[in-house]
Amino acid sequence: MNELEGYRYRGARALVMLHERELRAFLATWRRAVAWGVVLPANGHHDATPAAVLRHVLGAAGGYLRWITTRLGLPDPGIDPVPDVGTIEAEASDYLEHLLERWRTPLRDVPEERFGERYATSGTEERTIEAMLEHAVVHPMRHAFQLEELMTPN
Repeated sequence: MNELEGYRYRGARALVMLHERELRAFLATWRRAVAWGVVLPANGHHDATPAAVLRHVLGAAGGYLRWITTRLGLPDPGIDPVPDVGTIEAEASDYLEHLLERWRTPLRDVPEERFGERYATSGTEERTIEAMLEHAVVHPMRHAFQLEELMTPN
């Protein structure tokens, strides 16, 4: 059976597939940005260098799945630590495949109603599981857009 078949809630399956698509698209955009020589604005955050942005996006992808599986009482998805900034470029493709493999099955048997459960994120904010999945999809899109903007001549 394909790892992405047999989901009890097809909405979760769709979001897992969209997440995979957007992570792959982000990595391709990131590589174009590096080849283009993009310079990121220095603001003291994760986006000070292209390697730091890559590490942030891939690390967040693992963090979202760990957050979701913890809230749902599912087993740890076994995501390896994100590579260091100094090695992330060389390890990006392999690490991305590892992440995507880990994302494909944990939510397969979760019934639809569980995706509407609300959980605290940081501070006083709450999100449903489905909203966190949607956030995971949009996060690499947002950073790909950031890089595309920086590659656009003024």
